[in-house]
Amino acid sequence: MSRDRSPVELAERLDLTEYEATALTELLSLGRTTAPDLAEATGIPKARIYGVLDSLADRGFVKMIPGRPKHYQPKSPGAILDRAVENERQEFEAYQQEIEANREAFLAEFEPRFAQASSDVTPTEELFWVVDVGEASERETRSLYREAEERVKVITKSFEYFDRVEAAFGDALARGVDVSVLFLHPDHLDAENAATQADIVERIRAGYPEADIRFSTGKLPWRGTFADPSMEYDTGRAILLVEEKDVPLSMRQAAVTENGSFVAGLERFFDLVWEHESATPDAVLD
Repeated sequence: MSRDRSPVELAERLDLTEYEATALTELLSLGRTTAPDLAEATGIPKARIYGVLDSLADRGFVKMIPGRPKHYQPKSPGAILDRAVENERQEFEAYQQEIEANREAFLAEFEPRFAQASSDVTPTEELFWVVDVGEASERETRSLYREAEERVKVITKSFEYFDRVEAAFGDALARGVDVSVLFLHPDHLDAENAATQADIVERIRAGYPEADIRFSTGKLPWRGTFADPSMEYDTGRAILLVEEKDVPLSMRQAAVTENGSFVAGLERFFDLVWEHESATPDAVLD
């Protein structure tokens, strides 16, 4: 997908303004240069160019070389990316410290309010809450992977959103979390979804061989991800949506639950299909 973006759009992904991204892009092409020359090459107003370059230097993307006139030289692309990550890490650490410093006061102020407001919520209302399908549901899914301690189980048609959760998926496996993915058998998919599924399955088998994969031979009534179910019903978290053929994904909502009994029920369903109504990758793909 990055091949479809312009160089300036790629640079903007580093949380740069349009002027900053334009200046950095041109610097990486020109090499060492002066502010007036860069302003002329980019069309950035001369009244703005020094502030733009100072901002890039503050981020560690550009070196300022003293002299008359002063020169500016870009860091290497790899060094720029490394510095961008480090900047974000430091910013997050500062934010985390600020949150922790205010934790006691925040809890003292708002926990009594929450308890009072929640006193008339019924058990049924506490069972689920909903999020929009898309960015919000994918954020919940990534959170499931990152917070899982023992196992994650996935029920999916083609895992078309794998790109957007892959980092969390891989991190869970690296921590020793068991991950099992139950795909819908390609016989139940149209050509487009079958092709997407084949690509994702190949990527998982090649890049994450420790993940278990099977294909449900029957249709699946829902899709979703759940983590750390317990037959004691004291742990577990899930996000799922039911199959609605005539409703576009963009108009649907996913249900999220931390009800241990419900998540245990999901695992019972998953395990029954996995053991008795599914096929191995070798049987499906060969």
